[in-house]
Parts: sequence; C-alpha cells; structure tokens
Amino acid sequence: MADDDYLSLLGRAKEKLPETIEKHERFTVPEPDVLQEGKITVVRNFGAIIDALRREPDHLLHYLLRELGTPGQIEGQRLVLKAKISTAQLNDRITNYTETFVLCSECGRPDTHINKEGRTLVLECEACGAHRPVRVRRAVRPDEKEGLKEGGVYEVMVEDVGRKGDGVAKLDKYIIYVPGAAKGAQVKVRIQKISGNVAFSVLDNS
Repeated sequence: MADDDYLSLLGRAKEKLPETIEKHERFTVPEPDVLQEGKITVVRNFGAIIDALRREPDHLLHYLLRELGTPGQIEGQRLVLKAKISTAQLNDRITNYTETFVLCSECGRPDTHINKEGRTLVLECEACGAHRPVRVRRAVRPDEKEGLKEGGVYEVMVEDVGRKGDGVAKLDKYIIYVPGAAKGAQVKVRIQKISGNVAFSVLDNS
C-alpha cells in the first residue's frame, strides 16, 4: 500500500508541473519564404519569424537592413527588401540575430528579454536567470576589405554544414560553400565561382 500511495502522490505532483517543465520542444525559427520580384526580395513569412523570435519587428528589420546593406520595409506580415537577396544570406543574418539577441548563452533557450543598463544592452534569461551583454558583430563594409576573386585562394573557418553536406564558411560579405569540409575546420579554399554574395569553392591542398 505504501508503494501505491507513493505512486499516486507522484502522479498527482506531475500533473501539477507547469507545461514549460514537462515539455522541452526544440526551438526552431522558420526558414525565410523568399520571393524574388526583379531586384526586389520579399520575405513572405516575416511575421512568423518575428513570432518565433519574440522580438519587436522593427528591431529585426533594422538589423537586417544594416547587415545586408539595403533599404527595405515591413508590409503587413511581409518584409520587402529593395535588393536581390538570397535565402542563404537571409538565413545567415537571421541565425546571427538569433544567437546574438535571443538565445541564452548558458542554457540555450530562447526565453529571454533585452534590458538596457546604461549604454549596454543585456540579454536576460527567464529560464535560468543568466544574463550577458549583447555583443553585435560589426558588419564589414565591402570597401574595408578586398572582395573575393574567382581563382583566389583564401583561408577560412568552416562554421556550419549545409543541407547537402557542404561546409559553409564566411569571409567579408560572402558565404562560401566548401565541399568535403567538416564543421570547425580551418581550411584553404580556391574560389571557383562567385554569384552575388555566395561563392563556391574547392579545398586547396597546395
């Protein structure tokens, strides 16, 4: 009977637990639903992205405009950018925004809010209580560093792996795809083709 009483009490206690403790869903941000209209780029699900991030629309808007170097505006649930921007570029900037302004560096959860302490923005976590200064990576202007050239060899850090298994690196304003490179590897690559801000490369073993 003692065991039955214990199990009964345990069951009732579990029923009273908050849903946030029982349920740990993986945090995901919707991939941008991009429509190209000539030199205009429309993100059709910008509202859904904002809802997932729980941030003010203007905050993400101004970050993207600064990082992408283009004018733009919010129209209802859509974001309209006055330049041809690839899905990969948008994904990269939104990922950086999420890591900088949303995710807790201690527990990795998105249950955070931003406070201002003097001139410093501080990210505070509602889940674990951690707080840290917000450090924004400064965008590199194209005229501050020579752009990539086809046939050029560059040393890069592979920061991620794409859906097709290719390594993804960043240099200046470019996203570089590196077939056969693992995440975290420091490699030399030879640029084969450049399309806008996206470059395709091969490993250079010379």
